[in-house]
Amino acid sequence: MIELLIAACLSASTCQDFRSLYDAREVSLLTCMTSAQPQIARWQAEHPLWRIQRWQCDIPDTTSARL
Repeated sequence: MIELLIAACLSASTCQDFRSLYDAREVSLLTCMTSAQPQIARWQAEHPLWRIQRWQCDIPDTTSARL
């Protein structure tokens, strides 16, 4: 899996991470990074009250034990 992570804030004390997951067989990290800007712009248009602080493409951590 490849993850696009958008960190955004409503105010200084209300911040949240928003994740979009992609199949690694269809999207590489490079593809995620080069195609993220239009997707982030669409996300911002759909969430006008949120201010994007940062974003990144990464491979999500799947080593955490699930209970």
